[in-house]
This record gives sequence, structure tokens and C-alpha cells, in this order.
Amino acid sequence: MIFRAVVVWIVVLVCAFLNGGLRVAFIIPSVGESAGHVISCFTLSLLILLATFLFIRWMHPENSAEAIRVGVLWLILTLMFEFLACHYLFGNSWEKILSEYNLLRGRIWVLVLIVTTFSPLIMARVRGMLGTATN
Repeated sequence: MIFRAVVVWIVVLVCAFLNGGLRVAFIIPSVGESAGHVISCFTLSLLILLATFLFIRWMHPENSAEAIRVGVLWLILTLMFEFLACHYLFGNSWEKILSEYNLLRGRIWVLVLIVTTFSPLIMARVRGMLGTATN
């Protein structure tokens, strides 16, 4: 299941790159940087939920604990990518990377991280793969 979860996370990563490209090319020029950031966070969150909905049966978590483990794995991979790749590969400063977490300045990237973490559990339940809270 872990291998499959990583494969799905890579699909989500591709969605994130496409979403970012759309944000830069179309959304920000139309609505501005702040609104573009918010719209992009919501669209990426929806893409994560959609990808999880489509692939959760293939990943096949056996219970709620496994679904949560997948979400935590995705969170760790996302944070590693965010901090390591964005800094070392793309040359973003630590200050710029950390600024995405400033809720007081309207930066809602944390929403994407919350959706990333809980989407396997949510979608496994939506798809009827898990029972009630006893699992």
C-alpha cells in the first residue's frame, strides 16, 4: 500500500505543478496575487480530493489507521518537497517558503496540507471502504 500511496502522491504533485502553472499564467493576471493564491489553494485542494477519490480503492487502506498513515506520509512528502526542493532546486529563500504559512497575511497554504493529510481517510469513508469510527 505504501508504494501505491507514493505513486498517488506523485500524481498529486503533477496536479500541483499544473495548478501552479494555471495560477501564474491565468488566475493571478485576472484577479491579482492574493486572490490568485486563495483560488489556487482551493483548486489544488479539490484536485487532491478528486485524485484521492479516484485512487483510494487502488491504494486500499484496510482501516482508518492505515488511511491516516497514508495522509501523514503525503504530508511528510509534501513538506519535504516544499522545503527541500523549493529551496535547493528552485532557489526560493527560506523566508519566501515560510511566508506561505502566514495566515495573518492571507496565506492559506496550510489548508492544502490539511486536505492532503485527511483526504485518504475522508475518501475511504466516502467510497464505503471503512466502517464507522470503530475502524
